[in-house]
Amino acid sequence: MSIAVDTRNIISIGELNQRVRSLLEGKFPAIWVEGEISNLVKPSSGHLYFTLKDSNAQVRAAMFKGNNRFLTFTPRNGTQVMVRCRVSLYAPRGDYQIIVDSMEESGEGALRRAYEQLKRKLSDEGLFAPEYKQEIPSHPQTVGVVTSPTGAAIRDILTVFKRRFPATDIVLFPSMVQGEGSAQNIARMIEKANSQSNIDVLIIGRGGGALEDLWAFDEEVVARAIFTSTIPIVSAVGHEIDFTIADLVADMRAPTPSAAAELLSPDQHKLLSNVNSLKQSLLHLIQANILNKQAYLRHIQKRLKHPGQTIQEQTQRLDMLETRLKNAIRFQLSDQKSTLENCTTRLHLNSPQLQFEQQLENIQQYRQRLERSMEHFLRLRQQSLQGNGRRLGALSPLATLTRGYSITSKKTGQGKKLNLIRRFDDVKIGDTLCSEVHQGTIYSTVTEINPDNLIKPDEDIRK
Repeated sequence: MSIAVDTRNIISIGELNQRVRSLLEGKFPAIWVEGEISNLVKPSSGHLYFTLKDSNAQVRAAMFKGNNRFLTFTPRNGTQVMVRCRVSLYAPRGDYQIIVDSMEESGEGALRRAYEQLKRKLSDEGLFAPEYKQEIPSHPQTVGVVTSPTGAAIRDILTVFKRRFPATDIVLFPSMVQGEGSAQNIARMIEKANSQSNIDVLIIGRGGGALEDLWAFDEEVVARAIFTSTIPIVSAVGHEIDFTIADLVADMRAPTPSAAAELLSPDQHKLLSNVNSLKQSLLHLIQANILNKQAYLRHIQKRLKHPGQTIQEQTQRLDMLETRLKNAIRFQLSDQKSTLENCTTRLHLNSPQLQFEQQLENIQQYRQRLERSMEHFLRLRQQSLQGNGRRLGALSPLATLTRGYSITSKKTGQGKKLNLIRRFDDVKIGDTLCSEVHQGTIYSTVTEINPDNLIKPDEDIRK
């Protein structure tokens, strides 16, 4: 009996899925895919799970927490996005999926996002600040226009200026207003207009369109060219509902190109009416001024006098002034004489000689008073000195010696006196003593010391 051996290569489902996963990840290391988000799930783990689809197919997608924290927008169902991903397989279920590393909005959503980001950036730098806005001239002689030479914007602008004020010079700076490189082209035309000295104001703009069509006016290069322009700029992009970065940076925004032309062009019919009104007012003012001058001339003629009469009046006035001058001089001389006499009297009373004599007399008096005070002071001091001398003599040791007392000290071999002897133990047998008595000195040698032979306090010291 023989046993059949199955020689087929059988693998597990898990191994199969692992092999398929390796093939997919090796074939598609990193690709970009665009589609619409649906079935979006946001669990508490922070990961994102969703389906990415287009009109023909769909694929499962996963974006882990470590990557989705760098998103610049909030993904929602229906959002059109572009993702950078790796193709993979979820082995436990055998589900084919993509692992998303990064995600960006696509289409109009991305443009809106970029618009808001640039708007915040330029606002933070102050490009929208009112203090940087230039004044728009009310009656510009030369108006520059940066737009397409074949677009509807330039035709509308020219039509309005022709109707309202055809004397205005229009200088066209032709530029692309849509497509790749259009923003750089617009910025160059703004710089070119600033290089000319005859441009009073500049209009930049174009007709309406979708967000993508107007995007050139939302570019940073255009915004900075507008901000650095020394020529005032009116932004006129699209229709009234359209609002671009250029509108925010420009010195003035017009809802349409035609509206910009309306703002910068005075109405010639209204101006002619104003001129005629001013002409009539000027004529009335001239006529009134002539009438006033004629009336003033008649008044002057009435006041005009004969030269002889004027001379007589001036002569009389001169005599009167002469009399007043003489009286004033006499009064002034009298007043000055009185002042001089008063000053002389005051000067005599305040003569330095008188003051010197008075001070000398005062010094003599002070000297006599000082001498008397010194004599009295010396007499008092002499009496005090005599009294102190008597008291000092009474307290002198020499006076004590006259009453039988002596001063005893120990004598050294060199003849010097040491300390006075106050106690019996200050000396020893054989010491030489020096006793000072009244009118002399006695030298003696110690032969005996008897500490018990003391004079009692109640004994008569004369025994």
